[in-house]
Amino acid sequence: MFKLSEIKELIKLVDQSSLQELEIQNEGSKLLIRKPNKTESVIVTSAHAAQAYATAAVPTATLQTVDHSAASAGTETASVSIVADQSHLHRIVSPMVGTFYHASSPEAGPFVKVGDKIKEKTVVCIVEAMKLMNDIVADTTGEIVEILVENGQLVEYGQPLFLVKP
Repeated sequence: MFKLSEIKELIKLVDQSSLQELEIQNEGSKLLIRKPNKTESVIVTSAHAAQAYATAAVPTATLQTVDHSAASAGTETASVSIVADQSHLHRIVSPMVGTFYHASSPEAGPFVKVGDKIKEKTVVCIVEAMKLMNDIVADTTGEIVEILVENGQLVEYGQPLFLVKP
């Protein structure tokens, strides 16, 4: 399985080189980085890793995931159209690097769930940075359509955390 930091480093290396495409297979996962028209495409294929990488924030890259059990040309096209369909949704992004938490404590319920209606200034999660718990508030009004990160996951500055239908 590929780590996000490894993928980012490989993207930088491909971007700085004359390579147009790089394909790597490791532990049942396959990583393909392609540079068409001076932008990068990243395709991660793995039955286990597909969802984790679909939500990762990779700078200047198009991220596409394909499940091995259904990998076909039709599946890849469907996956691209899903990403395009999400373009009208608002993204709540992390304002800092830290650890994402759905709730204020392990025994408490999550701040928001898929389907919840939110308003501006609604606390949607916590990002812990340097032992400080930072409330992350919604910057829009709407409905939570998707939670893009797992509880306890490290997040980066600008990484999308939630998709909201305005």
